[in-house]
Amino acid sequence: MSTTPDPLAALGTIPGVADSVDSVRKAVDRVYGHRIMRRRSNEITSEAALRGARGSAALSGAEWALEEVRRRSDFSGDDEARAVGGALRLTAEAGQLLSIWRQSPLRVLARLHLVAAAGADEAAGRPRLAGESVEEPLIELPLPDADEVAGRLEGLSRLIIQGGSAPALVTAAVVHGELISLRPFASYNGLVARAAERIVLVGSGLDPKAVCPAEAGHAELGRAAYVAALEGYASGTPEGMAAWIAHCGKAVELGVRESTAVCEALQRGAA
Repeated sequence: MSTTPDPLAALGTIPGVADSVDSVRKAVDRVYGHRIMRRRSNEITSEAALRGARGSAALSGAEWALEEVRRRSDFSGDDEARAVGGALRLTAEAGQLLSIWRQSPLRVLARLHLVAAAGADEAAGRPRLAGESVEEPLIELPLPDADEVAGRLEGLSRLIIQGGSAPALVTAAVVHGELISLRPFASYNGLVARAAERIVLVGSGLDPKAVCPAEAGHAELGRAAYVAALEGYASGTPEGMAAWIAHCGKAVELGVRESTAVCEALQRGAA
């Protein structure tokens, strides 16, 4: 019986990708094995959500201190405040969409954009139309036209619905990279792409308690490295794809480090 090739699984055979997958798996296992995770995982999840949102907003140009994000309640003042507010809302919303993702990823992406825009964009929740501009800080990759966006979104949706044997890291990296490359919405594409990456990592079972905030890791690696790695993804070459997947793997590992530090701090406080 013939089978349909799994292009995501094929990415796992690119030299170096398997090493990234293995390194991430070991890092995640370590934080899940921490003593504090057995008793206070909800606190770790909450703190990881905050740090992840802060990191995602930073990559969209709003570099706020963690305590400022923790303290603020009004995020309507300016573009930076709206980016932080959008990131926080998306982090909260992502957990509610896990069951829908595998059946209707495009519906989830539309919902994520609605949540990120929060009424600030009259085109919220739908892919951009021909001739519509895109506001996306820091990303200067060539912008595909609306027809190409529609076709590639459908292709991405089919891959997700069909499932396959690709490691969670590979799938998450491709979803993230594809959405940033396409920038299917008129705004907040970076926030949506990073929230979608979170959904894949959590929904796949790699990080079921959402305690490994890859967004925080992406921010720690820096904007320049983020953009350079995205250019590798957009190139479509095996080397570029491997570099992007490795970058996403490092981001997850740095997210693990963040939560491990939180575990250690809670453990010291309980001692």
